[in-house]
Amino acid sequence: MHAVRSTVAPRRETDPAPGAPSRRALLRTAGLLALTPVAACAGATGARPPAATTPPRRLPPPRAQRARAPEEPDAKPPEPAPGPRTTPPAPPPPVRTRPFARLPRAGHALALTFDDGPDPRWTPEVLAVLAAHDVRATFFVCGRQAAKHPALLRRITEAGHLVGNHTWDHRRLTGLGRAAVEEQIARTSETVRRATGRAPAWFRAPYGEWDRTVYTLGARHGMEPLAWSVDTEDWSRPGAAAITRRVLAGARPGAVVLCHDGGGDRAQTVTALRRFLPRLRADGWDLVRPDRRLTRGAAR
Repeated sequence: MHAVRSTVAPRRETDPAPGAPSRRALLRTAGLLALTPVAACAGATGARPPAATTPPRRLPPPRAQRARAPEEPDAKPPEPAPGPRTTPPAPPPPVRTRPFARLPRAGHALALTFDDGPDPRWTPEVLAVLAAHDVRATFFVCGRQAAKHPALLRRITEAGHLVGNHTWDHRRLTGLGRAAVEEQIARTSETVRRATGRAPAWFRAPYGEWDRTVYTLGARHGMEPLAWSVDTEDWSRPGAAAITRRVLAGARPGAVVLCHDGGGDRAQTVTALRRFLPRLRADGWDLVRPDRRLTRGAAR
C-alpha cells in the first residue's frame, strides 16, 4: 500500500496563521492607529494646519503721536495782558483874565511857594526844613537854573513838592513880543518835563505882571496862573523876624505865601521858615499844594 503524500505545503513561521490578518494588513492598521492621536488632538483644539502662504509683509512701527488735551468747546480765549496804565492828559485850562491869588475852596489851609530856584546852596536847606515839619510846597523855577541843576529839580518832586514855571530867565513878560513870551514859557516847561517827567501845571509871571498874551500862552501850555496874597519880601532881606511876622499876619484860608529859595542869599528865609512853620502847625493850619481840580468852574 502506498503512503499518501500530502499536497499541502508546510507552513512557514513567517506566514500568517489561517484566519489571521496578513502582515501587510497589520502594518497598514498600525500606521493608521499612529496617525489617529494627531488628528484627534487637532480636532480637539480646533487648530488648522498652517497653509502654505507667502511670508507676511513687515509694516513700519507706528510713529509716536503727541498727546493732545481734549478740546473744551466752551473755553474762552485768554484775555490779553493789561498794558501799562496811563493817566489821560488834563483838559487845557481856560484863558484867564486874572491870576489866582488864593486857593479856591481851601478850608483851613494855605499854600507856601518859593520862587527863582533851584539854587544849589539854599534849595536843599529849604527842603530839609520842610521835610522836618512834613510840609509840602510849590517851587516856581526859572528854566535857566533848572537846566543847570536837573538832579535838584528831581529831588524837589521826589519829596512830594510841585514844580511850577517861572519863565526862563525872570524877564518882564509884558515888555516882550509874543514870540519871546512863548520861548520863555515853552523852554522852561520842556526843561521841567525832561528833568521830572511831567510838565508844570502852574505858571507865575515874574514881578506879578500879566497881560492877555501871558494868560493865553500859559493856558496853551496847560498851566493855570498863580500869584500870591502874602508877600514876605524876603528878597530884600528884611530880617527873619520881619519875614515871620508877615507870614503869621497873613495866614487866612486859601492864602498863598510868597518866599524865595534862589536869586541871592536866602539865609533869612531859611531861619524864618524854621520859626513860622511850627507856629502855623500849632494854630491848626494845613500847608498844601494848589490843586487844579479846585479851579474848575472858577471865574475867569
